[in-house]
Amino acid sequence: MSVQELAKEQAPKHVRLGLMGWLRWGWRTLTSMKTALILLFLLALGSVPGSLVPQRGVDPDKVALLYQQNPTLAEWYDRFQLFEVFSSTWYAAVYLLLFTSLIGCIIPRTVTYLRELRRKPPAAPKNLSRLPHFASFEGGLSVEEAARRLRKLRFRVVTGDGWVSAEKGFLRETGNLLFHVALLGILLSVGFGSLYGYRGNVLVVEGDGFANTVAAYDRFIPGNQVSAESLEPFSFQLADFKVSYQLTGEKRGQALDYTAHLKVDDHPGSPTRDYDLKVNSPLEVDGTQLYLIGNGYAPVFKVTDGKGQVAYEGPVACLIEDKSTMTSGCVVKVPDAQPSQLGFLLRFLPTSVPLTDGTYASAFPGEVNPQVEILGAFSGDLGVNSGKPQSVYTLAEPEVLKKLKRLFMGSNTPKPLSVGQSVDLPGGLGKLEFTGVKEWITLQTSHDPGRMPALAAAGTAVIAIMLSLLIRRRRVFVRVKEGGAVDVGGLTRTEGSVAGFHEEFADIVKVLSAGEKYVR
Repeated sequence: MSVQELAKEQAPKHVRLGLMGWLRWGWRTLTSMKTALILLFLLALGSVPGSLVPQRGVDPDKVALLYQQNPTLAEWYDRFQLFEVFSSTWYAAVYLLLFTSLIGCIIPRTVTYLRELRRKPPAAPKNLSRLPHFASFEGGLSVEEAARRLRKLRFRVVTGDGWVSAEKGFLRETGNLLFHVALLGILLSVGFGSLYGYRGNVLVVEGDGFANTVAAYDRFIPGNQVSAESLEPFSFQLADFKVSYQLTGEKRGQALDYTAHLKVDDHPGSPTRDYDLKVNSPLEVDGTQLYLIGNGYAPVFKVTDGKGQVAYEGPVACLIEDKSTMTSGCVVKVPDAQPSQLGFLLRFLPTSVPLTDGTYASAFPGEVNPQVEILGAFSGDLGVNSGKPQSVYTLAEPEVLKKLKRLFMGSNTPKPLSVGQSVDLPGGLGKLEFTGVKEWITLQTSHDPGRMPALAAAGTAVIAIMLSLLIRRRRVFVRVKEGGAVDVGGLTRTEGSVAGFHEEFADIVKVLSAGEKYVR
């Protein structure tokens, strides 16, 4: 046989894994600690957009404003589900993979841990002086007495012919395993809360009320196992809303406190109770939390049409354009006006001041000199009867807006209206009157039955990681020689804890040599 043939014969052959081989390889890769850490990192990384990009379930007003200011960017955000990060498909995929990986890590760890619990400490080596920690003393110590003293120090002890073997620190493995179980508990709690919990957003104007029904929400996100009957039947009325601002100094205009005064009925027929809802003090009714997440102004308008009939009267929630001054954009649609529908684009200025160029701006977020600036007035078909859904923050679609007749626009717009003032529309089409100012608040309702289990699992994870980091696995061996000489050796089974075991080993030797009480 030639050298080439021999080399070819001895060369390793390519072995095909087959379907089962690839499945086994995939499972081992998924359940490895490296993969679990990568998935945990991806889960944390995926949560970052949820903090940077406004979420529909938390701040729908900012989402609507982003669509107005930058519709292209908003469409890309929506395409990648960045407005709903925590319920997105890609976030759920990482979540489920991490869940599977943890289960695959926990099962073999549990089997190994139970096997270790049943395993007895090994026999003492013949030459204890070779161990990292060693001591020797003379005394009348017997094997039985050495075993008794080590048991008092909470060691697991086995004895043999002239030797004692003791082991301690199994809580380290307990903490390690418990930490993984706690992480799994957190994931299960979050999943349980997603199935049986719900979230909703609603905007409420001063003087109006809210009942916890699906139809009352502006946006409702139920879990898969939630029905309309699952909602707690509470209700409330927003009696008043107050915001206090910094009046002087560099932080003038900064909000100091938000307080919503509610009249709450916990269930039908229950006595009404007062509750002051604040940002960090949510209302809780039978496990459902109600959070204050936003506020703004709702100026009150009265629109009289061309036939002298009141076609619209009430508050209009305005979208905040400048948070520092609470300058807000308002849209008023009057589809019932005759002889033609009316629409208005308005700007609300809480503290209106004239500028040198003849325009107006708000100088303070509080309601000091409220005025409404008319940016545009239109008549014609607003398209509200077309059957297509429309945003309350936009007057009409661009193609519809082009067909409307402009009543006020640009240089011919009147001066800002103060409370009680009105303006007549050209052509006898009606009148717009600014009659008052109210405020609105946005609320988030959250019912999460997995909230407390997740908190308990998180607390367990903290305790478990402390056990895993602070407790050392260590072994102590004792050999009683003829003539009364006693050798004691010790070692740790935890990497990096040799130095910390030195003092403890010295105390153990003192207990064995003198029988002193061991105090740690």
